[in-house]
Amino acid sequence: MLCAGKKSYFAAAVCIMTVTSMLAVSYLKLQRLSHQPKVIQEGRRCRGKIAISTITPLEGNKTFIISPYFDDRENKVTRVIGIVHHEDVKQLYCWFCCQVNGKIYVSKAKIDVHSDRFGFPYGATDIVCLEPKNCDPTHVSIHQSPYGNIDQLPRFEIKNRKPETFSVDFTVCISAMFGNYNNVLQFIQSMEMYKILGVQKVVIYKNNCSHLMEKVLKFYIEEGTVEVIPWPINSHLRVSYSWRFLQDGTHIGYYGQITALNDCIYRNMERSKFVVLNDADEIILPLKHPDWKTMMNSLQKQNPGASVFLFENHIFPETVSSHTFNISSWNTVPGVNILQHVYREPVRNKVTNPRKMIVDPRKVIQTSVHSVLRAYGKSVYVPMDVALIYHCRKGLQGNLPRESLIRDTTLWRYNSSLITNVNKVLSQTMLQTQN
Repeated sequence: MLCAGKKSYFAAAVCIMTVTSMLAVSYLKLQRLSHQPKVIQEGRRCRGKIAISTITPLEGNKTFIISPYFDDRENKVTRVIGIVHHEDVKQLYCWFCCQVNGKIYVSKAKIDVHSDRFGFPYGATDIVCLEPKNCDPTHVSIHQSPYGNIDQLPRFEIKNRKPETFSVDFTVCISAMFGNYNNVLQFIQSMEMYKILGVQKVVIYKNNCSHLMEKVLKFYIEEGTVEVIPWPINSHLRVSYSWRFLQDGTHIGYYGQITALNDCIYRNMERSKFVVLNDADEIILPLKHPDWKTMMNSLQKQNPGASVFLFENHIFPETVSSHTFNISSWNTVPGVNILQHVYREPVRNKVTNPRKMIVDPRKVIQTSVHSVLRAYGKSVYVPMDVALIYHCRKGLQGNLPRESLIRDTTLWRYNSSLITNVNKVLSQTMLQTQN
């Protein structure tokens, strides 16, 4: 035996650790080999119908594919953003068809269900496959088996294959728009504030909204500011309005917003310097800087190596209003006028305010809603005197009297530009009535 003749406990312990390490290394090598792409067919043309839906169910309706992305930050892999049942899906395989040599490769996938599942049976998932070394596949199919007919499988385009130069500095990701969303005035105000602060693109994962809201979205799409990603998740799964599983038979929380956020990061990884993860009723307001670009330049200089910047959320109750900026022509537009809401709730003792983020998308591997789960580089909590999230919504602390709230008119610094820009949008979308 390897350890024969060793009498001391120390020597025996060292011996056991050595053998264990050797076995572990051998196991990891075998595991890696088992995930290596294998040629299963040759001389084939790449066939199969190309998937065009945002959410594509696989056979059995336990796995849903959103989109694959090329990721070479550690290995040359295809990372597929998807949704899977955390218990029922045990094995998946990537089928790569290489146009160059006509070979079809199959790779066993690593199925990585994100840790922030909050008890729901389905969760955001990375389906990660090693790519063939001698080709750069443009499409991939996902199957439960390494055997079958690739012609019968949907094919998905692998995005981010070619590096791009940044086309924008800031992209805002909003997920998801649902519940026949009709907060039109606040949405327009948020969009115009984003643009004032330096945003060039807003990506919205839209489940549904009102007819009036569709009109506004059409305007921003034609303007080039908004990209709408259809998000028909309730056609496939029973969705919950809550973020936590309540044993109510639902499948996934809050319209699958975590999956949408992860897809949005990868979708914009090669085209946007920063990605902002927040909701349509939230605005990151800088207190020391005029815009986000100036603010982020300063924060990056102060925090070298940081890739995630977290901003504290503060509630401005929509039930408490100021008479200032009561603009009569806006009164017929459904939604909240944020300029009239400048009283924020005080910080609660022993309650941590949630945060939203501005991230370097090339450094993020997985994200949740209020923090990243895995990333290269550190996360930084941005002090409240640098910036805060203006969040105008229903109050969280009951009906606090006005004297208990904190008057904060930071938003009014932008009032002139904001009013002009909102009026322009309202006139061009024919939502504004004559005084």
